Amino acid sequence: MSEARELPQLREAFGLREQLADYAELAKMRITSMVAITTAAGFYLGSRGPVDLAVLAWTILGTALVSAAACALNQVLEIDLDARMRRTEHRPLPARRLTPMQATLFACVLALAGVAVLWAKVNLLTAVLAAGCLLFYLLVYTPLKTRTTANTILGAVAGAIPPVMGWTGATGELGAPALVLFGILFLWQLPHFFAIASLYREDYASAGFRMLPVVDSTGVQTAVQTLGFTLALVVVAAMPHLLGLAGMPYLLGSLVLGFVFFAFGVGMARDRSRQSARRLLLASVVYLPALLGLLVLDKIPG
Repeated sequence: MSEARELPQLREAFGLREQLADYAELAKMRITSMVAITTAAGFYLGSRGPVDLAVLAWTILGTALVSAAACALNQVLEIDLDARMRRTEHRPLPARRLTPMQATLFACVLALAGVAVLWAKVNLLTAVLAAGCLLFYLLVYTPLKTRTTANTILGAVAGAIPPVMGWTGATGELGAPALVLFGILFLWQLPHFFAIASLYREDYASAGFRMLPVVDSTGVQTAVQTLGFTLALVVVAAMPHLLGLAGMPYLLGSLVLGFVFFAFGVGMARDRSRQSARRLLLASVVYLPALLGLLVLDKIPG
């Protein structure tokens, strides 16, 4: 009898765990974690003197909540497109484990909570940046993904805002270092996403996404832009040293990392294979945390 009573309870607990996992997938926790890391780096670099840990925590929380909301609402808007791609067809919405209404309510609560936290606990400028980034991501970037290859550049604009929010969270103002952080994240995303789009070219094509590697049949434009943006990243990544934000060890490390990253870009440009695209993707995943780690470790006290 006790086993008969326990079975429905176990099923209910298992179902709740699965539903929580689906909401976590809506929030794209890996992307949101990276957003939190870049926000924290921006805050630390903007801090003059000891880091205000309470404000840092509120800044990370608010930014992460808005990022999770953007990811969830993006999936609501792209249910039909996700259903056409093998890599996304099992997400909670196309697989019908969650309804669009559930996802929308979840995302709206996160967005409102995130902006409110930033406004009340950090500052108005950071809250405005969060709200503006969310609207830009959903109203500009998302609709243009099926209309123009420039969508990747527009998406990179939204993706480069979190470290700027970290900076403004610490300082309450924009400035040249914040723009450099924006430039680093912006330029890094382009070869990163070109590599992803090259790996999943057929999937993106079946859904109608206008990604450059999808429409670039020869691969020449993708190769040229990958090399151009990666080389520009090497230059911009050196600028924290020129602005007095980091010392010589950072400069040397950034150049080494940059040219290694560039070499992987050359590899993809040369043979344009899935293997070289995968290697470039892995290099990009290593490059960004390594660069930010160097920048944080070699920060010159303000």
